[in-house]
Amino acid sequence: MGNILDINIVGDYLNLRNQEVLHPLVGVVDFNEVNDNGKIIKGYNALRFHCFAVFLKDAKGCKLKYGGKPYDYDEGTLVFVAPDQVIGLTYNDPNFRPKGYALLFHPNLLLGTQLGGKIGDYSFFSYSVNEALHLSTKERKIILSLLNKIQFELEQTIDKHSKKLIVANIELFLDYCIRFYDRQFLTRETENQGIVKNFDMLLNGYFNSEKPQKHGTPSVGYFAEQLHLSSNYFGDLIKKETGKSAQEYVQAKLIDIAKERVFDPNKSVSEIAYELGFKYPQHFSRFFKRQVGHSPKEFRMLN
Repeated sequence: MGNILDINIVGDYLNLRNQEVLHPLVGVVDFNEVNDNGKIIKGYNALRFHCFAVFLKDAKGCKLKYGGKPYDYDEGTLVFVAPDQVIGLTYNDPNFRPKGYALLFHPNLLLGTQLGGKIGDYSFFSYSVNEALHLSTKERKIILSLLNKIQFELEQTIDKHSKKLIVANIELFLDYCIRFYDRQFLTRETENQGIVKNFDMLLNGYFNSEKPQKHGTPSVGYFAEQLHLSSNYFGDLIKKETGKSAQEYVQAKLIDIAKERVFDPNKSVSEIAYELGFKYPQHFSRFFKRQVGHSPKEFRMLN
């Protein structure tokens, strides 16, 4: 990705955009008020954030590169960045001026707060760029109203209420994003069903090949990568479409295949365990009993 500029604190990004730092741990940027053209400073073409960042992109022609893949954004798109993630920006038009907003907050802002205890639940901070949140007009208005409330608090003299109110509005902002993502999952139901179908085909293909013997039982991350999705987005999609977590779905498929193979009298439990990717037969037997209620041998006898 080239030379990377580290954004260690919120003020680093605000200074980069020639914006006043009103609070050391949180800031809102309105790109309509940014005087520069929004490009990375000379010598750098990517940013590594050490704080949380949310970007509302309101202009066409901006290409954001994340995870080695470029993505063109339409108007009204929300992009989420977690600490230690790298973002690169390029522009189709050399005279491009960014439009939209940015919300940045440092993890230290959340210390001792309810939001700090559940920030990991907002899995969209680990989504890939092609899994960004596309807002409707009404949704965009809600997001802007919350950004305005946060900015209002930043412009007041800091007092004992400031942190509580700022964090509460950030939490509400993120909770609305969960709702909006649920809506996006629903409106993409046909596409998502195709992903579930491909996931099922990949699962069958994996267990009907020699991959389990070579690589062991598959991880959720493996299938997410095969489907060109981030692990978190893939997991959330599978949960919403099937009612099971991706890990539970893999385990259910594994048990279905294991049950079929246990019926083969020509195979020992050890052979079946190795075929399915278990390094030790006893691990397979414990897993099977935990899932089925009987050991493989007991299941074979009972059936």
